Amino acid sequence: MAIKDDETIRAHWRCFVACGLMVLSPFQYGIDFGLIGGMQAMPGFLKIYGHPAPNTSIGWNISTVRQQLITSLMTLGAFVSSATAGLVAAKFGRKACLWSACLGCAVSNIIMMTTTDINALYVGRLLNGLANGYFMTFSQLFIRHVFHTPEESSPAKYRGLFLTAFQFCTSFGTLIGTIVDWATATRPDRSAYLIPLGLIYIIPLFLTIGLFFIPESPRWLILQDRIDEGHKSLKWLRPTGAQVDIEVAEIKAAIDKERELGSQVSVLDMFKNPIDRRRTILAVCGVTLQAATGSMFIISYKAYFFTMAKVANPFAMGCVLSAIGLLAIVLNSLIVVRYGRRRVLLMGGLGICGVLQLIVAIVYDKNPGAKATGEVLVALSCLYMMSYNGMVATYAWLSGGELPSQRLRSYTFGLAAAVAFFAAWLTTFTAPYFINPDSLNWGPRYGYIWFPSSIVAGIWVYFFLPEVQGIRIQAYTKAPFPDSPAAKFLLGFVRKDRQVADDLYFPTGRTLEEIDEMFEEKIPARKFRGYKCVRRLAMNEKTEIEQNE
Repeated sequence: MAIKDDETIRAHWRCFVACGLMVLSPFQYGIDFGLIGGMQAMPGFLKIYGHPAPNTSIGWNISTVRQQLITSLMTLGAFVSSATAGLVAAKFGRKACLWSACLGCAVSNIIMMTTTDINALYVGRLLNGLANGYFMTFSQLFIRHVFHTPEESSPAKYRGLFLTAFQFCTSFGTLIGTIVDWATATRPDRSAYLIPLGLIYIIPLFLTIGLFFIPESPRWLILQDRIDEGHKSLKWLRPTGAQVDIEVAEIKAAIDKERELGSQVSVLDMFKNPIDRRRTILAVCGVTLQAATGSMFIISYKAYFFTMAKVANPFAMGCVLSAIGLLAIVLNSLIVVRYGRRRVLLMGGLGICGVLQLIVAIVYDKNPGAKATGEVLVALSCLYMMSYNGMVATYAWLSGGELPSQRLRSYTFGLAAAVAFFAAWLTTFTAPYFINPDSLNWGPRYGYIWFPSSIVAGIWVYFFLPEVQGIRIQAYTKAPFPDSPAAKFLLGFVRKDRQVADDLYFPTGRTLEEIDEMFEEKIPARKFRGYKCVRRLAMNEKTEIEQNE
């Protein structure tokens, strides 16, 4: 089959540039987590905000309350801004919201870098969280709107690629933040944490400038009845000569249909209709699966956790942990398409994470503080991070974006992100009570709590979470660049499996319209994967008949 010009990545370069700019947002979010967690184990930081503690390995510690607030206020702010995202999204464009996030991030960082007062630091952390909530929510909405086309087309094929990149950039940002902390941790003065904080300015600056050169979300513009502006936006994003008029008409028709179902969409609409209620609950619980594994405890406090557990070179081990998590996301892109998201999530991620948390707790309980115990903790933590990033985190965010009703997507995704941030806040807020020597001093014994939590989450997934990467109705199309070095590498890696190699570049799964049909037909979760969408099939047959005539 001949490859159409509008099916190549080169043809879609403007769309890739716009979405590439968007994935800087999770990179910023990741940097923050990487930096702040490490600061709490720096003597230079603890001399300002902590207290002497001769019984610890570094001679300093921080009070439980301060540790709770410094870390958890960021996630609390993200929860608040994500919870209101649906209301804000209805009035303001994605670019305006991201600009406001950049401003909030800069203001919060100025406060954190110029103060030595703990209360001012709390304010800076809260403002930073409000900004990060907007970064994570509106950048994902932009990507989903750009790649959301009513029919299966080239832009829609790249949606999974960028959503995987979204998770990758979060972990990459965490790795960069952790490495910078490692490089400055031994400095005895305030520069130990001021240098890492200086990184927080970089991404907002790039975003602020870059947003001037890309258009607003075409779907949002059309939703606001700004059809001409939506047409211009879509024309910029699509390849030269693309049938933009048809796509605008299809988006407008989809929006009109959504308005017919509910002329005045409100927050309560997520729960009034049984179908929408089911989709809302699934999206919210799906995203919250991340918290069920206890991941935020390890991501947020890994340097402090390793330090108090007397692990040798804790900052270096934190870098290893972040690097392993990054590698897992790359492997995820090669495996998850082949074996199915829900199967990997169910049989691998949650179960392995729970068991590893249990083993960590038992090992430390039997021989705390020993060198061999520290080595085992690092090894098991690396396996945990690989399992979490490779099998849980990516699918959890995909659930929040793919399962909501189209007409309620902004509200539902905002709610799902808010609940996820709330769960993250709850974890980061309560963890110091368990791991801080000034409180319960459980240390790695904290894993006893997360083992049953992960198992319960796995059971829920098995019975309730549907698989939306099912059978495709459309004829299979070959990869648009089979002779490229990347394609040759992938073909060799997967033993020349043509289907898998192509899907790695174009992870498609169900279209949003097909997902709508399956929920309207009230298909049980375990039957989603094999269900053939009859409406779509009928539409394709009608099109073929018209073309033959």
